[in-house]
Amino acid sequence: QVQLVESGGGLVQAGGSLRLSCAASGRAFSGYAMAWFRQAPGKEREFVAAIDWIGSTYYTDSVKGRFTISRENAKNTVYLQMNSLKPEDTAVYYCAADLKVSQTTGYDYWGQGTQVTVSS
Repeated sequence: QVQLVESGGGLVQAGGSLRLSCAASGRAFSGYAMAWFRQAPGKEREFVAAIDWIGSTYYTDSVKGRFTISRENAKNTVYLQMNSLKPEDTAVYYCAADLKVSQTTGYDYWGQGTQVTVSS
């Protein structure tokens, strides 16, 4: 069982930056693939970024060059550094964990989400 708790969301102006954190409980964190998804009002939850257990990273096209996913296994934490934020990045951001990396929503474990709002 893995429990995930996100933090770091908030209100930021366009062009600004935020860093989201996701703290995981349980053992064997280093063996899990970790991902960030987001869901805007009235839209489906979409993949943002993922990092597998060896550190390979994956991004959706709209965030490439602006967002960076990283993990710190000693702290059981995954991060999402978001730079050059745009109003269209506004959404609830969710952390997810699974033994297999994927760009779909089929992850076994999910956090409760953290709101990111980018004003124009």
